[in-house]
Amino acid sequence: MEPFSCDTFVALPPATVDNRIIFGKNSDRLCDEVQEVVYFPPAVHDNLGERLKCTYIEIDQVSETYAVVLSRPAWLWGAEMGANEHGVCIGNEAVRGREEVCDEEALLGMDLVRLGLERADTAEKALNVIVDLLEKYGQGGNCTEGRMIFSYHNSFLIADRNEAWILETAGKYWAAEKVQEGVRNISNQLSITTKIDREHPDMRNYAKRKGWWDGK
Repeated sequence: MEPFSCDTFVALPPATVDNRIIFGKNSDRLCDEVQEVVYFPPAVHDNLGERLKCTYIEIDQVSETYAVVLSRPAWLWGAEMGANEHGVCIGNEAVRGREEVCDEEALLGMDLVRLGLERADTAEKALNVIVDLLEKYGQGGNCTEGRMIFSYHNSFLIADRNEAWILETAGKYWAAEKVQEGVRNISNQLSITTKIDREHPDMRNYAKRKGWWDGK
C-alpha cells in the first residue's frame, strides 16, 4: 500500500526568525476531486433566528462573521484549511479511535474549520466555537462526494499570531493541548498524550464507563 496522509504543522518562536508564525497543510483528498481557493467577505447578519446551511445540516447563524480565505473541495460548504482576517488559521485531519464514527449527517470536520474561522478572532476562541458546536450538533456524515462512504472523527490545528492549539475529537468528546513555542504537527493519528490543557467535562468519566481507562 502506498503511504498517504494529511499533515498540518505550525512553527512558532524560537523555531522561527523575527517572531513569525508559520502554518501549513497538505491534503490527501481524492485525486479527481475539484479543489478551489475561495474568499468570503465579512458579513453582518441582522435577521434574528437566521439559519445557516452547512454541508448537510442547518445551524443557528451568528450576528457577525469574519472574512475568510478557504481551500476546500468544491462540493462542500466547509474547508480543509483556511485563514481569517484576524490571522487565525485552522487545518483538520481525519482520525479514528475506539469511539464509533457516526454515519448520520451532522457537521463535518470541514464545516467546523470554516465555522471556527468565521466566528473567532483568536485561536482559543476558535477552539471554543468548534467544541460548542460539537456539543450542540455533533459531527458525522460522508466526507466524500459520490458513492464511496468515508466518515471519521477530526483533529484540528488552530493557530494565531501568539499561540496554537491541538484539538482532537471523538464524537462530542475532545481534548486540547496548548502550543506556545517550537514546532508541532498533526497527521491522521491522535497525538495528545498526558499534556491536556482543556477537555470535555465528561471525557474521563465517559472513558471509564466504556472501560477504556482505569482512572490512573
